[in-house]
Amino acid sequence: MLSERRLEVLRAIVQDYVGTEEPVGSKALTERHRLGVSPATVRNDMAVLEDEGYIAQPHTSAGRIPTDKGYRLFVDKLAGVKPLSSPERRAIQNFLDGAVDLDDVVARTVRLLAQLTRQVAVVQYPSLTRSTVRHVELLALAPARLMLVLITDTGRVEQRHVDCPAPFSETSLADLRARLNSRVVGRRFTDVPQLVQDLADSFEAEDRGTVSTVLSTLLETLVEETEERLMIGGTANLTRFGHDFPLTIRPVLEALEEQVVLLKLLGEAKDSGMTVRIGHEIAHEGLNSTSVVAVGYGSGDEAVAKLGVVGPTRMDYPGTMGAVRAVARYVGQILAES
Repeated sequence: MLSERRLEVLRAIVQDYVGTEEPVGSKALTERHRLGVSPATVRNDMAVLEDEGYIAQPHTSAGRIPTDKGYRLFVDKLAGVKPLSSPERRAIQNFLDGAVDLDDVVARTVRLLAQLTRQVAVVQYPSLTRSTVRHVELLALAPARLMLVLITDTGRVEQRHVDCPAPFSETSLADLRARLNSRVVGRRFTDVPQLVQDLADSFEAEDRGTVSTVLSTLLETLVEETEERLMIGGTANLTRFGHDFPLTIRPVLEALEEQVVLLKLLGEAKDSGMTVRIGHEIAHEGLNSTSVVAVGYGSGDEAVAKLGVVGPTRMDYPGTMGAVRAVARYVGQILAES
């Protein structure tokens, strides 16, 4: 266990390195921070921190920089989440309140996160498996062709065309719409298959084929992979941190292009709490020089999706964590009110 003084020295090293981009020496630490001890004592503390693997000497300079282990201890023990100012919170609310639909909410959230953190922002669309049904609409396009519109509690809208085996009357269509909604509205998507499994049997024989076709289309919509969608923005921000990536930025950019990698990273975030993955804690080799800050968001107590940022390990963790948490909270409020 490190002493409180050495923890303070580590905190100061992280803060200075993040702020200046330069390795930090003992003289600079004693000048910038009220550590209450001599430079010689600070040098001794830095030697212990280096022996323990929390800081490292990047080259022959006297300065030290935090390691992944040092950042991890900083995040776990030393970094409070920095709250956003009132103007920042108002700006977030005003920007997100202007959204017209779910796609616009996600697009605005990505832009906002990228601007606030100056990192790469990643936002997952609300998952259908965690959503509930708000409404099912059935529209006649032709005597034997329908449109099925599925609307979720998170504002997501899925549309499918249905080719019926026989013409379907307006009366039968209205009957199916009413009966279908009475069974599934307000229910979890995972419950829908069981709720509608015997619905076709309650219709007249000549309509059962069409009802079964509509139900099959509905169930296909629930399980399609379209739910695993995300939006990414702010990739150009990484070019500001070229010297933070040891060899080249290319592996990072290539990893960010792989949606399955990003979905896995977001999937590691706890539904309710903040998750921070630092450097080599990230399983994907291309992202070993980055950190990921992610959190769940939703319209109620349960998260329906995740959002977060990817940036270099030399990151303003308190500020980034505060921004990610605040944006997630506002997005959840918008979904609850939509």
